[in-house]
Amino acid sequence: MHTATWEQIKRGEVSDVYFARTVEVMRKAGIERHVAMEVRAASLPPRCGWAVFAGLEEALALLEGVPVDVEALPEGTVFHAGEPVMTISGPYTSFGVYETAILGMLCQASGVATKAARCKLAAAGRTVISFGARRMHPALAPMIERAAYLGGCDGVSVVASAQQLGIAPSGTMPHALILCVGDPVQAFRLFDQHVDPAVPRVALVDTVCDEKQEAIRAAEALGERLAAVRLDTPGSRRGDMLAIAQEVRWELDLRGYAHVGIFISGGLDEDNIPPLNAVATGYGVGTAISNAPVINFAADIVEIEGTPVAKRGKWSGRKQVLLCPTCGARRIVPADRPRKCACGAETVALLEPWMRKGTLSQPLPQPAAIRGRVLKQLEGLSLTDDPRRA
Repeated sequence: MHTATWEQIKRGEVSDVYFARTVEVMRKAGIERHVAMEVRAASLPPRCGWAVFAGLEEALALLEGVPVDVEALPEGTVFHAGEPVMTISGPYTSFGVYETAILGMLCQASGVATKAARCKLAAAGRTVISFGARRMHPALAPMIERAAYLGGCDGVSVVASAQQLGIAPSGTMPHALILCVGDPVQAFRLFDQHVDPAVPRVALVDTVCDEKQEAIRAAEALGERLAAVRLDTPGSRRGDMLAIAQEVRWELDLRGYAHVGIFISGGLDEDNIPPLNAVATGYGVGTAISNAPVINFAADIVEIEGTPVAKRGKWSGRKQVLLCPTCGARRIVPADRPRKCACGAETVALLEPWMRKGTLSQPLPQPAAIRGRVLKQLEGLSLTDDPRRA
C-alpha cells in the first residue's frame, strides 16, 4: 500500500527530484553528455574494515534496456573503503534519474550482507539463521533476507524469501504455540506429531518454566528426535545468558542427551555471539542483521566524453581495483594502467563487465554460489581486519 511498485521505480519516479529536473533541463536545452558514473563508499560503518557488496542483481534489472554499460564487483565480493564497486557509463539523460534507486538498492543490501557476514564470522562455523523480517516492512523481507543469505546466513525464516532463494524456510516454534496449547510438553509432542518430519525438532524452552527444566522435559518427551532446544529468554529474566546455556547443557548431558544442540536467539550481534560459542550450536539473529547500518555509497561522475573529471574531494577518471593473488595486496589504479603487482605477480581485476548497452554480458550467479563466495572470503578475514594497500 505505501511501497513503490517496480513499474514506478523503472519509470524513474522513485528519484530525488533534482535528478529529474536535471534531466529535464538537459533535454530541453539539447545537451547530452556521455558520462561515466562511479559508485564508491568513502567510509564504512564503525569498526568495519571491510564490507560485502550486494544489490547488483536488482541494479542491473533496473538498467536493463537502458543504453548503458556497467562494470561492477561480482555480488558477494568483499571490498574496502574508497574502492569503486560499480561504474555506469552512457548518456546521462538515459540513466540519471536512477541514481537514487540504484544507491538505495546497493546501500541497504550491502549493509545487510555485511552484518550477516560479520555475525557468521563471529559464530565461528555455527549455524546462523536470519530472524529479522519482523523488524522491517514486509515488502522488503525478500530483499533483506536474500542479502542476509548472501552474506553467510545458513537460512531465512520467511516463506516467500526462502522460495525466492530456492531453499527451505528455517524456524523453530513460537511462544504462541506453547501458550495456546497450554502446556509446553504437550506443545512439543503436537509439533512433533503434526509438522513435516524433515523439519528439525527444536523446542522453545523458556516460555513458562525454568529453561533447564523445560529442556529436560522436551528431551524426555522427544528423545532422539529432539535436535535442539532454543533459548529466547526475555531481557527482564535473562541475567547471564552464557551461564543459563551452560546450565542447560550440563543437565542435558548428565541425562544422556548430548545429541541435543542449543540454539540461542534474542538481541544477538557480532559482539555478544563469540562468548556463547562455548556452548551454542546455532543462533537466530534478527534486528542486528535486518536493521544493519547501510553502506554509505555515493555516485559521482568521473568522466565526461572520455575526459576525466570530478567534483572537489573526488578522484577523476575510470578506475579498476586490483588484487594480487600472490601477496594479497589490493590497489586502486586508473582503468587503463598496467596490472602488474609490485611483487611481480599478475593481479586480478575485480571490476567485471556485467552489462553492454542495457543487455547482460554474462550470466548472473545463483544465490547459493554467491553465498559460497562470501564464505570462502571470510576464511581469510577477522572482525577487526583492515585492508592491505600496495
